[in-house]
Amino acid sequence: MLIKCPKCQKSNRLPLERINEKPICGVCQASLLLGPIEADQASFHEILKSSKLPVIVDFWAPWCGPCKMFAPTFQASAIKYGERMLHVKLDTEANPTIAQQYNIRSIPTLAIFENGSELERISGALPPTQLDQLVSRLS
Repeated sequence: MLIKCPKCQKSNRLPLERINEKPICGVCQASLLLGPIEADQASFHEILKSSKLPVIVDFWAPWCGPCKMFAPTFQASAIKYGERMLHVKLDTEANPTIAQQYNIRSIPTLAIFENGSELERISGALPPTQLDQLVSRLS
């Protein structure tokens, strides 16, 4: 899987089985978990299955205004809590099968998973304080 470094923006190839080893960027040595991970059809289920950390998924689409407005809030949460809870973004337009499988009817939708099972789901963009409370409670 390719993960873009949140600090230097370089792509890093990371085997999914190493996601729990606090991976760092090969270029700048920054933590790769301190930013959202862009998941796709190939990596989404593996991330949920292999992560020892709880996973919060932002189901979004590029044409969605509220999704675009929420993106900086999700990014800030990933920077603040990335080593306590894995932050994953899934583009529902590019990955409609996953969106259908998880019954995503509105976006943005946040879903929290632990050990591959969904714990909680919230539809709509959250303000930063509510997202902080949610992540703190579940991580």
